[in-house]
Amino acid sequence: MTSPSQPSPLVRPAADADAAAIAAALGRAFDDDPVWRWLLPDAASGTRRLTGLFGVLLRRVHLRHGATEATGRDGRTEAAALWDPPGHWRVPVRLQAAQAVPLLRILGTRVPVTLRTLGEIERHHPREPHWYLAVLGTDPPAQGGGLGGALLRSRLDRCDAEGVPAYLESSKERNVPYYERFGFRVTRELALPGKGCPPVWLMWREPRQGR
Repeated sequence: MTSPSQPSPLVRPAADADAAAIAAALGRAFDDDPVWRWLLPDAASGTRRLTGLFGVLLRRVHLRHGATEATGRDGRTEAAALWDPPGHWRVPVRLQAAQAVPLLRILGTRVPVTLRTLGEIERHHPREPHWYLAVLGTDPPAQGGGLGGALLRSRLDRCDAEGVPAYLESSKERNVPYYERFGFRVTRELALPGKGCPPVWLMWREPRQGR
């Protein structure tokens, strides 16, 4: 938590030059994620693969939308939120094709199960206009310092001002109460295909009035 004597973390728009640092921080942040651990069970290569995956998604999808934000202590990049604007959460076919070779290189034989799992999550994605929090993560050494909260408030304050809902999927049950503090509510606990695959929690947030 941020104490009264500490300034609020500075949230800044992410640029192409930030992609490598953001991908590295997210790769470490998601190293213990239940769903990604199931999808990429090789512990020795998991963080490296996740870093590569986030790098591809940042450069080919999320940074193009201009809504990714980053923050950290002393000007470092230690946390990031990958937001997609209303109407832009679905990856266009041409971008899916452009990602095919890099993803095959990163995921290897886990491509089919990964695509099947992500496809099931996408099948339950809300259709009404909303801001989509695709990824939120903080480098483990910086966790607990208020960076994730600063990133959430940065976008959610604007959602409230514009009267636009927000949506996310949480793959950690213990993070559900955290998101609930920011106004999200669980709409479904979604079972995913594959023996032993953990569920995800779909969460929706209506804009708050009078902000």
